[in-house]
Amino acid sequence: MLETPEAVLDALRENDERPYGLPRTVRAEELVEAAGQFEDKGLLVTALLELMEAYEYTGEHRKSPVVFARLLQLWDEDRGAFNEWEGHQVYWRFKWVTTSLLEVPDVPLATIEQWIGRMRERYREAGHGMQPVAAMAHRVALHTGSGLESAYDLWVTRPRERLSDCEACEIRHRALHHVLLGEDEQALRIWAPLFAGAVSCQEEPYVSHAFALLPLLRTGRVDEARSHHLAGYRYARGRTGMAEEIGLHLEFCALTRNEGRGLEILAENRGLFEVTGAPKARLAFLTGLQVLLGRLVEQGYADTPVAGPPGRQWTARTLNEEIGTEADELAAAFDRRNGTAAVGERRRERLERRPVLDEPLALGLRVTPLTGPKDGGAAAEPVPVPAPATAHRVAVPEDFAELVAEARRLADRGHPGDTPLWERVAERVAADGYVHDPALGPLDLLLAELAEQRAFAEDERGGNGRDAMAEAAGLYARAGLPWHELAARARVACRPGAGKGHGEHGEGSADEPADEPAGEVADELADHLAVRRELEPLLELAERMLPGGDREPDADFRPDKYLVVLHCRAFAAHTELVDALPDAGPETAARFQEAVAALRAAAERWEVPHQVAAAHLYEADIAARTGRIEEAVERQRRSQEILEETGTPWRATRGMLLLGQILMRTGRPGEAAEVFRQAVARAARYDDRSFPATAVHAMLGHACRHAGELSGAVRHLSEAAARMEREGDHNGAAECRLELADALAASGQPEDAVAVLESVVREGGAESGGPLDERLLAQIRLTLARGLTELEEHRAAAEGFLSLADTVAGWEEQFTHTMVAAQAAAALARAGRHQAAGAARERALDSHRRAPSPVPVLEMLREFADLATRGEEEDLQAALGHLATADELLAGVPEDPEEFPHWYHAGHNHLCRARCLARAERFEEALAEADRADSRLAEGGPDGEAGRAETARLAALIEGNGLERPKGAVTRLDAAVRRCAGAGLEEAARILTALREDMASR
Repeated sequence: MLETPEAVLDALRENDERPYGLPRTVRAEELVEAAGQFEDKGLLVTALLELMEAYEYTGEHRKSPVVFARLLQLWDEDRGAFNEWEGHQVYWRFKWVTTSLLEVPDVPLATIEQWIGRMRERYREAGHGMQPVAAMAHRVALHTGSGLESAYDLWVTRPRERLSDCEACEIRHRALHHVLLGEDEQALRIWAPLFAGAVSCQEEPYVSHAFALLPLLRTGRVDEARSHHLAGYRYARGRTGMAEEIGLHLEFCALTRNEGRGLEILAENRGLFEVTGAPKARLAFLTGLQVLLGRLVEQGYADTPVAGPPGRQWTARTLNEEIGTEADELAAAFDRRNGTAAVGERRRERLERRPVLDEPLALGLRVTPLTGPKDGGAAAEPVPVPAPATAHRVAVPEDFAELVAEARRLADRGHPGDTPLWERVAERVAADGYVHDPALGPLDLLLAELAEQRAFAEDERGGNGRDAMAEAAGLYARAGLPWHELAARARVACRPGAGKGHGEHGEGSADEPADEPAGEVADELADHLAVRRELEPLLELAERMLPGGDREPDADFRPDKYLVVLHCRAFAAHTELVDALPDAGPETAARFQEAVAALRAAAERWEVPHQVAAAHLYEADIAARTGRIEEAVERQRRSQEILEETGTPWRATRGMLLLGQILMRTGRPGEAAEVFRQAVARAARYDDRSFPATAVHAMLGHACRHAGELSGAVRHLSEAAARMEREGDHNGAAECRLELADALAASGQPEDAVAVLESVVREGGAESGGPLDERLLAQIRLTLARGLTELEEHRAAAEGFLSLADTVAGWEEQFTHTMVAAQAAAALARAGRHQAAGAARERALDSHRRAPSPVPVLEMLREFADLATRGEEEDLQAALGHLATADELLAGVPEDPEEFPHWYHAGHNHLCRARCLARAERFEEALAEADRADSRLAEGGPDGEAGRAETARLAALIEGNGLERPKGAVTRLDAAVRRCAGAGLEEAARILTALREDMASR
């Protein structure tokens, strides 16, 4: 009930806590009516200011000037009804009215100019400077395109005033001036301090994130553009007062070939279609949306369902047509009002924009793929995969005989460029009316070659090309080519069952194999025995067929085919040895050594260098797996040298991947990253479509993260995740995104990290990709909740922790539930939900008694203690009670310096108690606790120095300020600074030195 001024005031305070949106606005309107019934005009002033703010931040600019007119009338009638802050707001909100009037094309330009004149008079009468007035004149010029340069000069040459927009917002408007003139680099230079975090405000840098997207893309700074989109859209999502910014994010999706992401954004902001109070922002939103919809129509997705105004079903085509008509009318209305063509021209310019990238920019998000095409006739534009400008593209001859000859020549050299040629050969052979030319050799030969290529392609896709290779062997036999047949049969023999996932060229992971159940081990042994039984007679046959002595070589004899047989034996022996490690018997090791030695000897005899290189690579892999790292590196590099010396560098990429993995295992991530980069560049250079690009991007991102190259980690992990999603590996993509979030957080982009994780959690059970692994998804949700805590979004964090606690409650490892429950309780406390936090704390303690997880529970108790002595209702006794519980819990944890450092937690319990006592001004007790904290942390040696530095800082403040003993504080700080310098804690030493100088000056 709103029957007293106090009740209305309480309701105003409560409404101020609500997020901006329709419920807050409606309530603000009700409270203005309620406030108007009382004689206290001050209450009405407060209510009107609250209503005007609600209109401003929800895009209701048509209504805002009417509210301000009432405020201005009250100001003129009774200035005593305004407190100091409210009186300041009267002059401040003159600017809001200017921008609101500009938003509505029905308001004549002369009226806006008269309003700015009225603002100038009011400011002059009150003794305020004219810079804010000049800023408003520039806003009008920026919108109309008339007198822009002079208006800009009049604004920026004046000094800032008390009523000027905050520095962050002024930076945005200065930058936008240069964006409009096409001066992207200058705009980005102006924005630099804002994006570096030097200045900020309630809306910034989030609003500027949206406006900087296009300049960043046009200047090639795509990594920064990705970050601006992730953080900026996350802030704008669902805010009706940010329609223009959401339109810019939609346009960004179109320009970066992320149309699926754009449709998700549209669906999340469908409510914007019903917001009509800010026509200029609506026009900007509709135009950005049209850029996206136009892309969809161009690509053949015209009939794809999209989110549009409620009441009917929309497709990309029908919505584009509908909003196009409205937007054209709005643009024409603004141009009529302004007497210029600026608004319409800018709209046309936006609609003509096309993607600035040749392939989709990997955003790191899990996005629902596009469906379609739906229009029946048009074909969807394929996702382009451009080669670098330096790529050795192989020309595809038009003449069929030349095409086959070139494909065979490249295949003999192992050049990856043969793949598109064989694909074209296969199309021509499969076409109706194909007539075989005998000059190309027997038809069976050509069909065998195509079957062989199919087998290779199936292997590269992670399948098993056994059947296709067997088909090739049969066709070679019919063609009368025994050596070709023998090589194909050997390749069939070394592919048991569904395959083992080891490449024929010796590539593989340098990681240790996982433990396997006894049944699987037995199956592996049987498979390896079967392979040997198939290969042995083929090897014997090959030896009998070799030319030598009185035996003339077959017309079909080619040393490379004989070496394929030996390579298959080496491959099988390598596979068997890898599966047996680390407990391989001497017979298995001897088989491998014999097979590889035979391959190398024969390759050297017949002068086939790539097989010599393969032998080195097999030995390098086994050396890496058995801990002989330097030998592994040496053999891999020798393998690569051989291939480069003989003019076949494209064969070296798989070996480079092995080297990169070896370097990662030995703690050299920077070197590994460089090797992976070289491999990627080489594969692109030679158009190697069989190169495992997805896995390599993941490995490269991992290496970059460990090497501290965080921008590279973000780029490559984003790319890996996008590729895995397209390939159907949703769990792999989620794992990449989890690592990506870690890299983003470490690089100072916590909002980006949270946006990435939110996209995974949102789609975690989506039908399109199937549910993710339960434990992987739980880890992602845990990391997300912690990320929300870092962003101080405590309510959302608490909801995440609580939901996760329910998920893990049934897990066998109940200590996981204890950990999550403790973090949920702390998050609830930080969110101010004290009753729920208390109940959650008791649940966490109860869970700890059943399944101990001391670290998060101790951290929770210290958090509760710290919060109890902050804010308006300080409760020292509650704080000390929490810390007593923490001490009791700590005493019950068994001593184990390796697993649980008692000194650390005891020290931090004392440190937290010292803070709480200091806040209660019980300084002597606080200082004693700080000394106890220092004593316990000292037990940690070098690991305890960071905690001791913080303890010294707190103790010095207590001693110097609370107890007024600055000399003692100086002595304490001198010792602490020396310790920090010795421990390499430069930042801590700097902070303590500054405090020491302050204390010494007293």
